[in-house]
Amino acid sequence: MLKIGLTGGIGCGKSTVAALFQALGVPVLDADQIARELVEPGQPALEAIVNHFGPGIVVAGKLDRARLRQLVFAAPEQRRWLESLLHPLIYAELERRLASLSGPYCLLVIPLLLESGRRSFVDRVLVVDCPEPVQRQRVKSRDGMSDAEVDRLLAAQLGREERLRAADDVIENAGAPESLPPQVEQLHRAYLALREQGPRLPSRIGHDAIDQ
Repeated sequence: MLKIGLTGGIGCGKSTVAALFQALGVPVLDADQIARELVEPGQPALEAIVNHFGPGIVVAGKLDRARLRQLVFAAPEQRRWLESLLHPLIYAELERRLASLSGPYCLLVIPLLLESGRRSFVDRVLVVDCPEPVQRQRVKSRDGMSDAEVDRLLAAQLGREERLRAADDVIENAGAPESLPPQVEQLHRAYLALREQGPRLPSRIGHDAIDQ
C-alpha cells in the first residue's frame, strides 16, 4: 500500500482535503485524532501530562486543551517535552492501524510530519498550501486567536517555502472551495497509477505555478 503523507500549515485546509479523499474511498488515518484519543481519561499519556504540568491542566477529568496550548506555545521547551511524549505514541499507533488497511494507497494526515523528522514514514508528501495572509485570517476566524497566538503557532511550524520544497505533490487551497475536488481527483488518479509504477515520480503532481 502506497502511503501518502498529507501535511500543511495550520489553517491551510488539511481536514477538508482529507475528507475529499475519503469520499473517494481512500483509507484515511489522522494523527491529530489519534493524539486526542491518547490523552483521553485513563490513558497513560494524560497521566504523564498531569504529572508534568500539574492537576490544573485537567478540568472535570478531561484535559484542558486550550490551557495546554497556551502553555506549550508560550514556552518552546514545554512544546518539545509534549512532542517527545506524544509523537512516538502517535507513530506507533499509526503503524498499528496501517497493518489493518488494504487498498492501492492510504492517506496519513500528519500536520507535523516534516517538523518531526518523519519524512521517511511515508512514500510521498502531499502539502496543502495557501499564502500566509489567507492562512492567518482563516485561523483567526476559526479559532478566535489573537495575532500573537497565531504568530506563536506559525513559529512552531516550517515556513511555507520550506514546506513546499519538501513536497512531492501540492494542492493549492487559496481560492474557492470548489477548486479542491478537481485537484483531489487528479491526485487520486495519479496515486492509483503510481501503485503500479512504484512510489516515486520524477516531478511534482499539482500546483504547477510552484513546481519549477
